[in-house]
This record gives sequence, C-alpha cells and structure tokens, in this order.
Amino acid sequence: MFSRRNRRPKTPELLKAWEALDEGDIPGALRQLRHGADDLPLGEVALVVARAAGAAGFQDLHEAADALAARPEKPRALYDFGYACIERGVPHLAIPALRVALNQAPESVAVLRELVSAYEREGRHREASDLLAARESGLTDWPDRYLLVYNALMSGDLALARRQHARLSDPDDAMWLPTQARQRRMLDRAVSAEPVSPLDRGDLRGWQYVIGGTVLGSMSPYGFDAGMAGRYAWLQDSHGQCLRGLLRLKAVLDAAGVRPASVSLLPDRSSRILGLAAAEVLQLPAEPFTSTREDTVVVAYDLNEVAAADEGPDIIGGLYERAPGQVLHEHASNWTDPPVVTADSVALLHQSATAPWEGQLRADDDGSVERGAPDDRPEREIAADILAADASPDEGDGQTPADGAEALTDFVSAVRDSWLRGDRAGLTSSGPVASSRFL
Repeated sequence: MFSRRNRRPKTPELLKAWEALDEGDIPGALRQLRHGADDLPLGEVALVVARAAGAAGFQDLHEAADALAARPEKPRALYDFGYACIERGVPHLAIPALRVALNQAPESVAVLRELVSAYEREGRHREASDLLAARESGLTDWPDRYLLVYNALMSGDLALARRQHARLSDPDDAMWLPTQARQRRMLDRAVSAEPVSPLDRGDLRGWQYVIGGTVLGSMSPYGFDAGMAGRYAWLQDSHGQCLRGLLRLKAVLDAAGVRPASVSLLPDRSSRILGLAAAEVLQLPAEPFTSTREDTVVVAYDLNEVAAADEGPDIIGGLYERAPGQVLHEHASNWTDPPVVTADSVALLHQSATAPWEGQLRADDDGSVERGAPDDRPEREIAADILAADASPDEGDGQTPADGAEALTDFVSAVRDSWLRGDRAGLTSSGPVASSRFL
C-alpha cells in the first residue's frame, strides 16, 4: 500500500490530472479524464480516481479504485471500479474497465448489464445496442432484450427495435409492466409519425416525438450538418424567438383541435412573463397554476428553472399526472439535462440559454465582452415587448432544412390521436436523439 501511495501516473493526460489534484482542484482533475478515457492505462486512471475520490470523501469509489490500481487485470476489481464509477456519476470512467472485465468474463450477465448502463448514461446508445445485439441469442427478455429494443430506439434503429420487440415476451414480474407500457408507447408513436416524418438521422422532430411524446416547434438554423440537427448549443434568446415559439404553440393546438380555456401561469419570473404573452397570443385568460385545473395550457420558459424555484418540487410533482385537457408547453428545453417531467410541446432545444430579460452578453466597441444588466421592468411590460417583436425566423447558416409552419402542422395532424392520448404520467424525458447516437 505504501508503494501505491507514492506512485504517480506517467501518461501526460493523467499527469495533468494528478497535478490538478496537487492543487486541490478535483473538478479540474476529473475534466482531464472526461475525453479519451477509453484509451488511457486503467491502472493509472485508477490511481488518479482513487486520489480524487479520497479527497472528495467517496469511500466506496476510493476503495474500488485503489484495488484496481493494485490489480488492474483482476476481473472483480474491474467490475467493482466500474460499478462505483456509475454510482458516483462518472460512467465514462466505468466503460473501459467494464469492457475489459467483459472480455475476461464474457458470460457475466452482471458485467454486461453494468456496461450497458454506463453506455446509456453517457448517451452512447449505439454502442449499447451493438453490444447487446452481438449477444442476442443468449439474452433474457427482461431486462436484456428490453434494453436492446430501448437502445435501438434511442440510436435511431427502428427496424432493429421492431424486430427485437416482436420477440419480447410479456414480463413475469409486475415491476416491468410500466416499462413495457412505455416502450410500447414509443413504438406506437413511431407508427403515427412515419407517414409524415422520415425518422432518419436528421429527423429531430420525429425522434423527439417517438422518444418522449413531445412535439418540437422549431429548429435551430445553425450547425445542422455539424451534428446539432436542429438543436441549439449556446443561445441568447430574444423576444422575437419567444413570440415565434408561442405562434408555433398556437399552430400545434389548432392542428390538434385542442381548445383550452385558459393559460396557467407558473410562479417563476421567466414562466410568468412568457405565460402572460401566451395568454394574449391564444386570446385566453391567465390564471395561477393549479395542478387540478382542466383544459388549460401550462406555460414554462424552462422546466429546469421551474424545478429550482421555491415551489418547484411540488409543481413538478403536480405536472407528472396532468389533469384532463391540460397541455404543458416549455419554451426552452435543455437537451443535455432533460427536465424530470416531459412537456407536450417544446419551442426549441438548447444546451445553454439566456432569456431576453436576463443579463445577456454583449460586445462593446472596443471588442470586449461583458454581461448586461437584467431587465427588471414589470412582467407585463416585458410580455408586451414579446408581443410587439418580429417573429421572423433567423436565416442561420443556410444548412438547416426548411422548417415552415406547414411542416409542423402536417406532423401534428398525423400524430394527433397518439398526442392527444398523452399517457405521459410518470414518464421522464429521454431527451432528444443526440448526434452521437447516430454515429
């Protein structure tokens, strides 16, 4: 043990992580391990992780990493390290260790399932699907074949998902029944979307609907062919973009034949501003949100912000099982950190977004960049600015396919019946199909 404590990694990336730990920078050390971890020496990775975990007080991960550093070829040490990494929220570090463990113990169901779990948490669904498909003849239906269907769907391979779903028996254990129902809903939504949606690698709207039951209102006009496929990365939102999202919401409701009686205002400032503007666009009265109100449109700017508000947990809980006729609309939905409740309608997908009334970055004449002051005016005044804004779409870089309102309403008309059934109670958002899932 004394000799291991005095060992230092030799690989340049790991040495940088070690030096970050010398300075007490645990997050900085882990960032060094974020990319390229698959190709780094496991024994040296374990040295760094053991030290970081010890400093953070994660005794389980510290012990597992210390054991792997001592015996990097031992299957049990590899498995225990992978398991602890997943439990502590660093599944990317689990993947190489679990791969080696599975090579050494190819019949181990436990190692297989942990590796699939790590892939899933990293959004590497294609690799999870390929791994399970290679062992297809020996899979148990629950959970292994179910996981193959799920990861095939999440990687955009509808044909494989359907083939394997056809072979999937009903579960003997009732605990799997909600999971089975969720998967059937995904496949049913694919059937309803296919006539008007290609469900190919660039079909963000189609896959967003299949996976989560959400109708996506608009696409980002930047970086479509660079893997974003209609998602925003970093976005400084505008009043015009907010208005365009509300007009798209109106188009969705009209195409589906939904006739709400009110707009429900959530308590966070951004949602109240947008909700007041929505009430004017939809020509409906605005009322404070209550979970039992029927036939209403609940308007959120960003559901993650709603969840972080003082009343957020109770509100999110009330939105899990929505009242009859209650439609949840989210303007800016985070596709890398999906909210815990799935919206029926989303205006846009982003990785990081700043609302127009928050302090936005701006460039001064000298080229320096600073953050402006937030707009502290009353909410109704800001809502009036949204209503008066220009809702014309940004032309972007010219690489994004046309995204007119007619394409959206045609899509909604096709999926109308399955969308109106909703049945999203207890279903958390899987997020959009990330570009890595199609690689």
